[in-house]
Order: sequence, then C-alpha cells, then structure tokens
Amino acid sequence: MKGLLVLVMAAALITGACAGMSYTEQRMLSGGAIGAGSGALIGWAAGNPAAGAAIGGGAGVLGGYIYDRYEKSQGRP
Repeated sequence: MKGLLVLVMAAALITGACAGMSYTEQRMLSGGAIGAGSGALIGWAAGNPAAGAAIGGGAGVLGGYIYDRYEKSQGRP
C-alpha cells in the first residue's frame, strides 16, 4: 500500500512540474519517458534493464525533438 501511495505522489509531482513547459520540452520529455520505459522492458528481456532504459531514454528524447521539429514545420505549435 505504501508503494502505491509513493507512486501516486510521484506522478502528481511530475505532472504538476510539467505545467510551465514549452511544447518542445513536453515532447522531448514524453519521448524520453516512453523510450526509457520501452528500453527497460527490452533490456529486461535481454538481461540488462538499466542499459536498455538509458539507451531507450536517449533515443526517445531525440525522437521527441525530431517530432517537435516536424510539428513546427507543419505550422503547429
């Protein structure tokens, strides 16, 4: 039960901290989080979840930045 409470509190703090971010920052953070989660799962299957999370997080940040540049080239914020 304590673990669930800690998880909920951490999610609330993280969500509140994203309120003043630009679109670029939001997209890069989202990409990094998705990439780290996916990389951790793939790394877990391969035997090293920490390395998978690090590599996936870096790739996700880069992907978020590229997606942001694309959105801005299309005239979206």
